Amino acid sequence: MIAVITPSLLSGEISIPPSKSAMQRACALSLLNKGTAIIYNPGKSNDDIAALDIIEKLGATIENNYNSIKIISNGEIQPPAFINCHESGLSLRMFTPIIAISNNAVSISGSGSLMKRPVDLFSHFFTELGVDIKSENGLLPVEIKGPLQPVDIEIDGSKSSQYLTGLLFAFAKKVDRLTIIAARNLVSKPYIDLSLQFLQHFGYKVVNDQYERFYIYPTTQINRDIIYTVEGDWSSASFFIVAALIAGDLSLSGLDVNSCQSDKKILEVLDQINADYYKDADILKIKKSTAIKPFEFDATDCPDLFPPLVLLALAANGKSVIKGVSRLYDKESNRAEALMNQFSKLGADIFLMDDNMIINGGKKLKGGVVNSQHDHRIAMALAIAGLMSSAEVVIEDAESVNKSFPEFFNLLQDCGGTVTLKT
Repeated sequence: MIAVITPSLLSGEISIPPSKSAMQRACALSLLNKGTAIIYNPGKSNDDIAALDIIEKLGATIENNYNSIKIISNGEIQPPAFINCHESGLSLRMFTPIIAISNNAVSISGSGSLMKRPVDLFSHFFTELGVDIKSENGLLPVEIKGPLQPVDIEIDGSKSSQYLTGLLFAFAKKVDRLTIIAARNLVSKPYIDLSLQFLQHFGYKVVNDQYERFYIYPTTQINRDIIYTVEGDWSSASFFIVAALIAGDLSLSGLDVNSCQSDKKILEVLDQINADYYKDADILKIKKSTAIKPFEFDATDCPDLFPPLVLLALAANGKSVIKGVSRLYDKESNRAEALMNQFSKLGADIFLMDDNMIINGGKKLKGGVVNSQHDHRIAMALAIAGLMSSAEVVIEDAESVNKSFPEFFNLLQDCGGTVTLKT
């Protein structure tokens, strides 16, 4: 699909979609739960659908209702010989340790960009946990055979916190004594906060010691009925927050200002540039800025903010610096290269220095033909760029937004964006 974005002014209210980070965690723990879980405001992105497909194949029963999903499980893992994680990196890293709880031999694969993302970190700790593992030179497909035997272990947390989330979920289900997972150089700590919040909600006890050690206590499994409402997604909201600052006043509904989500940190940037915004219950209101200040921000723990923050930096009057480029190399694309290459086609001045991305803002972007690189966040950033360009921006492979935010272009149109979609 091709999306053509014409410079536009925005206004109105947008309902932010559910967080896929929260939705996928809710799916995983609903599978492990012995009982019934009702999830309100469920997500409908491709990654959410992938998680639901996985838990159904692992033994859960799913009933779809109006604005809710009922997940019924006996708490046991019953994997088939093959599991497809589609393009979801979180599903791959979170469900693989869960699947390893069983003693079945399972081949785990994916599609699209996930087939190019490394999985060799699994082999670094699975052997210590009694899990046999084989991969294709550190890439998918990966073959595993458990059962996973929880023991005190130390893992490398510098690549992604998602591996730790998977281990915490599997250990919480499996341990019969106090067990400790130590994590070195852990990144994306707010996502671990989110995982710990879910574990508590589902009745497990895990204690966080300075993000260096996690104490997992055994839990007696009982029939437990769980109710959970998926909160709005700060990652998706970040694009419309920036859109409002550059193209018009917007009200965003459905966001929890007390959320553990990492990308809520975009509010720190808004404070730094003295943006005109305020929070009212679950409504975040942002006013268009007539003069955006340059900023410096460390996105190491929230790398998904890079695309919208690059866009904000381009609208600023001066040089902005975003730290954490090393977190961008194993995303749906090499996101550092994708941001530089695609925005340069629109006249942007972006370059790298060590772990920093330097953006020289203040120059009017021109129109042009760009490509999402099959990366949903690159597609959304380029679309918002079209609002502030001097001519239309044509985005190839625009359907990549379906991975996390299938309603994106419709909502952009609803608030005044001029969008033409072509198949």
